[in-house]
Amino acid sequence: MTIDIEHWRQRLALLADKHGVPGASLAILNDGDVADAAYGVLNLRTRTNTTTDSLFQIGSITKVWTATLVMQLVDDGLLDLDAPLVTYLPKFRVEDPDVTTSVTTRHLLAHTSGIDGDLFLDTGRGDDCIERHVDACATLGQNHPLGATMSYCNAGYTMLGRLIEVLRGATWDDVLRERLLTPLRARTAGTLPEEALLHSAAVGHITPPGKEITVAPRWGIFRSAGPAGLIHATARDVLTFAQLHLDDGATRDGTRVLSKQSAQRMREPQVAVPDTYTLGSHWGLGWILINWSGQDVYGHDGNTIGQSAYLRIVPDKGVAVCLLTNGGHAADLFRDLFNEVLGELAGVLLPPRLEPPAQPPDVDLNAYAGRYARQSFEITFETAGDHLLAQPKTSGELAAAISAEPLPPYEVYPVQEDVFVGRNEDGASWTPFVFFTLDGGARYLHMGARATPKVG
Repeated sequence: MTIDIEHWRQRLALLADKHGVPGASLAILNDGDVADAAYGVLNLRTRTNTTTDSLFQIGSITKVWTATLVMQLVDDGLLDLDAPLVTYLPKFRVEDPDVTTSVTTRHLLAHTSGIDGDLFLDTGRGDDCIERHVDACATLGQNHPLGATMSYCNAGYTMLGRLIEVLRGATWDDVLRERLLTPLRARTAGTLPEEALLHSAAVGHITPPGKEITVAPRWGIFRSAGPAGLIHATARDVLTFAQLHLDDGATRDGTRVLSKQSAQRMREPQVAVPDTYTLGSHWGLGWILINWSGQDVYGHDGNTIGQSAYLRIVPDKGVAVCLLTNGGHAADLFRDLFNEVLGELAGVLLPPRLEPPAQPPDVDLNAYAGRYARQSFEITFETAGDHLLAQPKTSGELAAAISAEPLPPYEVYPVQEDVFVGRNEDGASWTPFVFFTLDGGARYLHMGARATPKVG
């Protein structure tokens, strides 16, 4: 089916305007053909127009690029996914000595290490920044026991970046350029702000509680978080990477970048996700694994400071879609637009977003009340009549760099036992809150792909 890009350009513009997104870039891949469209402005101060050549931060979609670099190490016989990480990084430490000696590359790729890893730390701009960040992980505790469940771990991908550096003898940035950006001919993609400045680049926009949307106070995250989320690229660049995986590790000119076996292993389920409503039902070796309309879908999202990115791939139909945005209600734009694009080109519809039922279920709200906490984040639930009132709080260097404003509370309503949805005053869509219990009776909240233990 030919891509009617003028139609999608119009839909992008209408929906981005509806959801208050200042600028966006959309690329669609269908059976080897790519078409792209752009909308809005890169910066509300300068009013510079967004084009299809504009660079955006792709955030945590970077993790799949890092995972691909890791699997190249496997292909080259340099790495065993199930060998302890200390086999390759003898100085590696976290707080728990048993986790230190037992955690593997597979755990880190699939976010099953349990390491409390939302550690965003500015360790400078030097080539040793990732090494220094991994050294600082020695103080990190556990969200959950090793391998017990899935909890998103940014620091785990910084550890993988250090693994790549040690086994390749070069910085993660240089390995990325040599082994992925160059063979993919992603000439404008990069990792450092001075590289982005050579091109047309988006800035992020944030909306502080009770205030108007504004340009974010800083452009990107710390260099030390590079392997977890620092790539900037065009939407077309991201689909070049998607095509690599659709073709099981070969570029369009036939260059073998990753073995077919490793590309396929990345899409094999490693762990079930407790919250199946937000991203997907399982996690692979880097990829989020999804089933929509009875079809297998994989992809990843990315969020940085005021920028959000989305990638979804329907392998059986040869379809992939990438959306890059710079603020506003980007998640709502993603859902509306991808529902239309994937529906037309792949026969895939996103499941309806969870909302409070007309007839509230009979659940004991007191069983969920209390304080849940992990690295840089805590949330406290109190009963409030027929629902819960949740007050989140963030901390750490990155949170402080973005805004000093306190986060607004969520009103959280039961959907069924252990499954709730909440919404705050900004009017965004409902957010799932999934509660669960691990063996031994420990209670957890799964929200935003992270397992947060109950501590009080």
